[in-house]
Amino acid sequence: MSNIRKKIMLVDDDGASRQQGRAILKDLYEVFPLPSAHKLFEVLEIFLPDLILLDIHMPVVDGFETIKRLKGNRRYAQIPVIFLTSANDKESVIRGGSYGAAGYVTKPLDASELFVHIENIFNPSAGGIPGDGEDENREKPVILAVDDAPDILRAVHSMLRDKYKVYTLPKPEKLQGMLQTIKPDIFLLDYQMPGMSGFDLIPVIREFPEHKDTPIVFLTSAGTIDTLNTALDLGANDFIVKPVDMDVLREKIARHITKPGVEKSGT
Repeated sequence: MSNIRKKIMLVDDDGASRQQGRAILKDLYEVFPLPSAHKLFEVLEIFLPDLILLDIHMPVVDGFETIKRLKGNRRYAQIPVIFLTSANDKESVIRGGSYGAAGYVTKPLDASELFVHIENIFNPSAGGIPGDGEDENREKPVILAVDDAPDILRAVHSMLRDKYKVYTLPKPEKLQGMLQTIKPDIFLLDYQMPGMSGFDLIPVIREFPEHKDTPIVFLTSAGTIDTLNTALDLGANDFIVKPVDMDVLREKIARHITKPGVEKSGT
């Protein structure tokens, strides 16, 4: 593993938010707190970061105008941007996605949520396993895993990133917003989570017409008959008992996804 640490620019006009973000990230990344979009573009003339964390609501030049300028400049366009916002509303999520944001994190910052989003950027599943050119260029099926345990999300991401594009979400209440920006081919839902259970998320998913029949697989340590029957009655398609076994996980996902290019069971 490379010893070169990734560089993150954290742009926020609020000093407390910059301090909090730096405190969370400084042990793993090189963090450059910046107070404004003006300062961001000054520093970008000196070096390019691996990621920009960008507050939406800033005076003079806000996050939306900033990302438009970034994506409109060939030198900066490929730098991933994650929005930071205290306005957890659907309009901001949709607007941010339309401008090319890679995701969003609400303030005050939660360390687990922030690390999961950054890991999705720095450990993409797009690399895949080397093969013939057709396989390398084929679009990968999209998996969304929802679990409040970051270690489970990291394990799922690690197990599946060679064959799939994997998104992870540690806060179930943000599922609806995330579905405004991505279209999963399968959902992995934790059965027991604080606030909203996997059961609660099924109707949220099914209210999207494009996900009326999208497969849903439960991740659960409570593999009782009653629990599984309830999940199936509500519209789930299958379950996997924790701790998650890699072979079982891959087999069940391949069984339920029919998108071209997915490995078949037993291969």
